[in-house]
Formats: sequence, C-alpha cells, structure tokens
Amino acid sequence: MDEDERHTRDELATLEALLGAMDRRDEVFQVVDDSENVDEAIRRVGELLGIGSVSSRAVIDLQVRRFTQGQRRAMASRAGELRSMLLDGR
Repeated sequence: MDEDERHTRDELATLEALLGAMDRRDEVFQVVDDSENVDEAIRRVGELLGIGSVSSRAVIDLQVRRFTQGQRRAMASRAGELRSMLLDGR
C-alpha cells in the first residue's frame, strides 16, 4: 500500500467513524457525559462504535456545529469519493 492509499484509507476510516457517531449521537453524548475524563470517553466511544483510538479521538474532538444535516451530507459525500477512489485503484 502506497502513502496515498494509506492516507485515503485513514481519512475514510475517520469519516466513517464521525458519520457513525452522528447516527448514534444520543448514545455517544451519554457515554461522554458518563465518563470521568477524556481518556475514558475516548476508550468508551471506541468501544461503543467499534473504532480505534485515532477515530475515537476524532469523534470526541468533533465540534457540535458539525452535527448539522449539511455537514453530515458533506462528510458522507467525501466518504463516497474516497471509497470510489479506493475501488478504482487510484
């Protein structure tokens, strides 16, 4: 796997984690609210969503303003572009 493909896969994994968190926002917010500190929140969000620590940190760092429908559509569109790039072998 070359550097470009690795970067594309990393970006796609992060976007998919963010989209999953948006779909399950009530659960994510509850896990964060119930956590004693940020490290615990990252771990618990990762467990909830079945994602790694890098993606979990991205979810925790997501600003609330990004939860709008327009932002979600933009993220989903970008994720689709990345999936297409990987499938086309670009």
